[in-house]
Amino acid sequence: MDEFRIDSHKLMFHVGRVNDWLNGALVYPIYMEISPVGSCNHRCTYCALDYMEYRPRRLDKDLLNKRLDEMSSLGLRSVMYAGEGEPLLHRDIGEIINHTKKAGMDVAVTSNGVLFGARLMEACLPSITWIKISINAGSKETYARVHGCREEDFSTVLRNVSAAVKRRASEGIPATIGMQMILLPENAHEALDLAKTAKEIGADYIVIKSYSQHPRSITRLYEGLKYGEYLHLRDELEGLSSYDFKVIFRVNAMKKLDDDGRGYERCLALPFWSYIDSGGGVWGCSAYLGDERFLFGNINDNTFEEIWSGAKRKKAMEFVANDLDTGECRRNCRMDEVNRYLWELKHPGRHVNFI
Repeated sequence: MDEFRIDSHKLMFHVGRVNDWLNGALVYPIYMEISPVGSCNHRCTYCALDYMEYRPRRLDKDLLNKRLDEMSSLGLRSVMYAGEGEPLLHRDIGEIINHTKKAGMDVAVTSNGVLFGARLMEACLPSITWIKISINAGSKETYARVHGCREEDFSTVLRNVSAAVKRRASEGIPATIGMQMILLPENAHEALDLAKTAKEIGADYIVIKSYSQHPRSITRLYEGLKYGEYLHLRDELEGLSSYDFKVIFRVNAMKKLDDDGRGYERCLALPFWSYIDSGGGVWGCSAYLGDERFLFGNINDNTFEEIWSGAKRKKAMEFVANDLDTGECRRNCRMDEVNRYLWELKHPGRHVNFI
């Protein structure tokens, strides 16, 4: 059972915000992804944002904290630190995480986990709602090939996850600690081994997910990858699930890659989330980073309220509502399930009153 709804969505828990949107009101995001840095210590073979060139730029801590306070007051409920780089490379990431929590928002981190050592854990683990470690192999050799790194990083990551689990238990910290594997031809034979390892070291869950080709990515190594031949792994992997450990095999996302349609004609999800890149740019969609049509402004130049209510965002939203061809969008984008839900709300069937 996917108790975290990772293969679905959670917008139905924000009925008030959705109702305001349905009535035409300006709504501020519920969720935001922020990229603290542009650089990365790995060069993964599947990296969707390789075209961003891993630029060595970083957000200013003090300015970001100021904007976080503002965004919280406007209704932002959660922040995930991830983005085009490795978020833990930011020298002030512990302080930023703690400030985000103090400002009243839930905090998530998606990371390769190499830098999640004892000092950083001690500094900020109590402020983290969940952390998900990307570890795309069950052996050090395959890990090094897929992640484009040293073999030693594999044991470092597993050691860090294990230490986080132990610290959480000893200090009574409520953080959820998960792991994630993107299923690829190179690592599929190690998925079960990794899931067993995740369970042994005490992770709460492991996600097995599909690759999705980013339209702007340089890498085309896995373009057109289908998952029919890998679906047999589901039963064996999910057989490891127990009361305190879950295998989340994202079969729904895998099957959608074979669908001809998306279930919606327009993207409706953009009012409910946003993305801030490592240079401070505020984007409507992370799948269109670098496309100026989706750039709303920059937090170094304006407040978030000015950006969100400004002319550039208004123009972008008009384009998305009237002209964006969703057939050109990334398959299984982060807001795909949200879009399916919102489209159905806007276009209900004839029998909806028979609840």
